[in-house]
Amino acid sequence: MTIKNLTLVLGGAASGKSALAERLVMETGRPRVYLATSQPFDDEMRGKIARHRDQRGPDWVTVEEPFDLAPVLASVAADQIVLIDCATLWLTNHLLAENDLPQESAKLLAALKNCPAPVVIVSNETGLGIVPDNALARRFRNAQGALNQQIAAIADTVVFVAAGLPMVLKGQLP
Repeated sequence: MTIKNLTLVLGGAASGKSALAERLVMETGRPRVYLATSQPFDDEMRGKIARHRDQRGPDWVTVEEPFDLAPVLASVAADQIVLIDCATLWLTNHLLAENDLPQESAKLLAALKNCPAPVVIVSNETGLGIVPDNALARRFRNAQGALNQQIAAIADTVVFVAAGLPMVLKGQLP
């Protein structure tokens, strides 16, 4: 199976988007790099990370990088494939660190365009709910929507997942 340069997999929480992204990556037969953006702040998150790592098995190279994805994306070999899980946590990390979101997003987009290997990136679609009642949540929702649109604009394939079912929005699944 062949994946083009960039695939964006969107969906809500627990929609099946990560499972689809992992399957797409595994079916390529390429050496796999899992680029994890989460930060294990509590025991629940540490447990979730451990379970996911165990489920993926030993055939993945896992790189934990919550902020600066560009050096990792630049360092992969052309015969590999990268799964970034996920853009939502990456953006949250930058938002909470009070980093310059447009600047960080521009760096990520450039790194995605220049990565020598195909990339599958997972992101949450946060705009389907009600308008949040606080400024931070609204800022996050708006920033995530903008980032998703920017990634989708440069992606070869965009897939929305609901109830474990993929709906292709752009391009086609292999």
